[in-house]
Amino acid sequence: MGSLKDIWDNYKGAIIGIVVAILILLTKLYQLIIAVILIVLGAVAGNYIQQNKDYVKDRLKSWIDKF
Repeated sequence: MGSLKDIWDNYKGAIIGIVVAILILLTKLYQLIIAVILIVLGAVAGNYIQQNKDYVKDRLKSWIDKF
């Protein structure tokens, strides 16, 4: 087995990622991250629909007519 320095050099990114993930889980920061992502996705979807009203309306109408 390699020395601790070799392990650190080879897996530095993974170790840092694991530590950050553990900190996010312990502080329940993931709830805030998910909320921010949902807000941003909602804003993007709303902006897209506003900019492309006719296209979205036609697509929804054709999709509903299939049922």
